[in-house]
Formats: sequence, structure tokens, C-alpha cells
Amino acid sequence: MTDPIHRWHAYVDSRDPADLSALIAEDCVFESPVVHTPQAGKAITEKYLLSALQVLNNETFEYLGEWRAERSAVLEFACVIDGIRINGVDMIWWNEAGLITRFKVMVRPLKAINLLHQKMGEMLMRMAG
Repeated sequence: MTDPIHRWHAYVDSRDPADLSALIAEDCVFESPVVHTPQAGKAITEKYLLSALQVLNNETFEYLGEWRAERSAVLEFACVIDGIRINGVDMIWWNEAGLITRFKVMVRPLKAINLLHQKMGEMLMRMAG
């Protein structure tokens, strides 16, 4: 099994939706910092993660740290959008097969959450259209 976090970083670099799809379990649950309820299923998880990559992964995006357990990891990230520094963490869990089963994003400060809410809403609407 290839390390899921290594594969996640490869996806962030490639931006290839096929790389993301190969990494997500069918029963994956996505937890957003701006959506009240967890989003269940591979399709919706991919939609949110593809949108997030479009919004966050600009020339300022970087991972700052990584903490691991047996089948989970926390990746701290930062970037700047519209002059606002966004700081957050991706909390990722995976199964025995190395597929992501849960992905939770937490973001600070409040200005960043509000900005992400706006930008993610716009991106998701474009993807739906």
C-alpha cells in the first residue's frame, strides 16, 4: 500500500481529479469548516476537495507541519487569499486499503472562515452549473 498522505501531497501537486478519485473511499465523510453537517459519500467529498483545491492552492499555499498516528494524520496549512492569511488543518483518516475514509478541515481566523465560505460557495455553484 502506498502511503495515503504521500498520495495526497501528489494530488495537491498534480491537481489531477483522477489522483483524488483513486484516493477516496466510497463511504468517505467530509467535514467542512463552513457546512454544519458532515457530507457523506465519495462524490460529495470529491466535489468539496476539488473546489477547496481551486480556492486555496494558489502560489502562497504551503503545508507547515504534519503529525501522524497509525491510520490518520493532521496537516497544517497556510495561504493568503485577497490579503487574508488563512491558517488551517486537514485531519485525514484512512482504512486498511489506504483509502481516505474521513477528511475534516478546520480553519482560522474568523475572517478566513467567512472568506472561504464565500469563495467555496461560488466555486461549488460553478461546478454545479
